[in-house]
Amino acid sequence: MRCELRQGRWQAALADVGEVDAVVVDAPYSARTHGGHCDGVALAKTNYMRACGQPDYNYNRRAIEYDRMTADDVRAFVAHWSPRCRGWFATLTDDVLFPVWREALADTGRCTFSTVPCVITGMTVRLAGDGPSSWATMLCVARPRSRAFASWGTLPGAYVVPAEKTVAVGGKPLTLMRQIIRDYTRPGDLVVDACAGGGTTLIAAYQMGRHSVGAELDPATYAKATARIAAATRQPDLWHGTGERVRVRDAEGGLL
Repeated sequence: MRCELRQGRWQAALADVGEVDAVVVDAPYSARTHGGHCDGVALAKTNYMRACGQPDYNYNRRAIEYDRMTADDVRAFVAHWSPRCRGWFATLTDDVLFPVWREALADTGRCTFSTVPCVITGMTVRLAGDGPSSWATMLCVARPRSRAFASWGTLPGAYVVPAEKTVAVGGKPLTLMRQIIRDYTRPGDLVVDACAGGGTTLIAAYQMGRHSVGAELDPATYAKATARIAAATRQPDLWHGTGERVRVRDAEGGLL
């Protein structure tokens, strides 16, 4: 199986990627979600340090390493990838950007659907220190208007999985991404994740017998993701046992 991660902005790093079978992405969320998390981190840090009586305490709650997404960013992303996607387009998002994703995908001629809730029990990244955490994120899915995809089969109306430790803030559990890959792709498909983060979607695709290619901008996250992908693909796994090694490329397309 091809499992390839490239460093850089997706516009450059994936410029040579033509048609793909599916887009499965956990793109950045809106300014409101990012701002709420960052404000909550700052408040929680202040309260925690005061409670400890140690203003120089090394508080380790993580901040978000990437920019939020705007409505214009969503439309540009869809305009690029929807014409190149032969099959399902699936993105995780928040309640602010969900209608923007849905409208943009519909504008490209795709059939869109109501939100598919993804409940991650124990998730705390959405809000920190100023109220209840939200355990739910939204999956926006759209398919081509063709008979083949109209008869794809009944798909789940929600996913419920436990939280897992992640490489990047906002990263999703491998269990969740495996289920999404299972439901919206077929074995042997090529899946693209243009906002790869810790590489979870790429690993999930590999484990499910799909090819995958993705991009990650942040150098530190990219380094962690490549090590994680290499470990996941180095050993024969429980699903198809190929044991093939990961192919990792830099922004210029050279093999590392």
